[in-house]
Amino acid sequence: MKLRTLRKGRTALTALAAAFALCGAAAMTSTAALAADAKFVLISHAPDSDSWWNTIKNAIKQADEDFNVETDYRNPPNGDIADMSRLIEQAAARNYDGVITTIADFDVLKSSLNKVTAKKIPLVTINSGTEEQSAQLGAIMHIGQPEYVAGKAAGEKAKAAGVKSFLCVNHIATNTVSFDRCRGFADALGVDYKAATLDSGQDPTEIQSKVGAYLRNHPKTDAILTLGPTPASATLKTVTQMGLQNKIYFVTFDFSDDIAKAIKDGTIKFAIDQQPYLQGYIPVAVLAIVKKEHTTDPAKIRQILEANPKFKARLETYGLQPSYGPKNIRSGPGFITKENLDKVVKYAGQYR
Repeated sequence: MKLRTLRKGRTALTALAAAFALCGAAAMTSTAALAADAKFVLISHAPDSDSWWNTIKNAIKQADEDFNVETDYRNPPNGDIADMSRLIEQAAARNYDGVITTIADFDVLKSSLNKVTAKKIPLVTINSGTEEQSAQLGAIMHIGQPEYVAGKAAGEKAKAAGVKSFLCVNHIATNTVSFDRCRGFADALGVDYKAATLDSGQDPTEIQSKVGAYLRNHPKTDAILTLGPTPASATLKTVTQMGLQNKIYFVTFDFSDDIAKAIKDGTIKFAIDQQPYLQGYIPVAVLAIVKKEHTTDPAKIRQILEANPKFKARLETYGLQPSYGPKNIRSGPGFITKENLDKVVKYAGQYR
């Protein structure tokens, strides 16, 4: 009896082991089927505290799903550019299948990025920096919003509405690129941007005071351009106090709750949106196409991307509008108006 019991036990154990082996094999097969086709990294200059990048992180995840790839997100916790440079060097050493990076400081990051391209790792640049700098770095393309182009596009809309003069409220005058937004708007109107630009600082109370003083001293100003949510909110208070709602052509860069309400009631005509989702999704998609199709030809990459049904569905769902150039793909300017406001509000902070 004991021997028979022992044999039965051995038989049961053998069967159990076989079952586990079968499950293990099935699991391995399933894992192999789901294995990513490539592994990329996106390195930004943003500190951990910058919630604006959450939309880009969400876009990365969705692009990974749509193209069966895996993308790491790396950033310097405190926004230190020297730390960012080290992250780029680490990426080069780890031999990713592709690297995506912002050009937060061309001079500081150039040496590190050269280590990426020297190893023939495909590079795509996004967000900050210029298309010219991207080309100098040997990137396949740049995906972002050229500030001058965005400002000029907004200015052309204003000109079509009869605007002849404007005030540019610049709260980030220490960033020289910010003036490109003012200059583009001014060039569209055919006026001098320097005379129309106000260095407002970032304190809301100070912005209100400076904008009010300017408008009182320049009563024929018929438009206002603000460069972000902070000056937009402060300027809205001034415009309201002076009774200029719907009397002055008010437009702004970027988006916030205050801006949404002002678009809805007509005080702000439109917001200029750089569509950050596209800055996360498109570079991952581009690198996935580079890997799969063995091409770095921007025209061919664009053709494949535009035809991708999953990508088209994302654009439709979130109401996004990329702009395609011969080499680069621009995430902006997109324009938020009364017509598309509800969709933008629905996805703001997530996919817009």
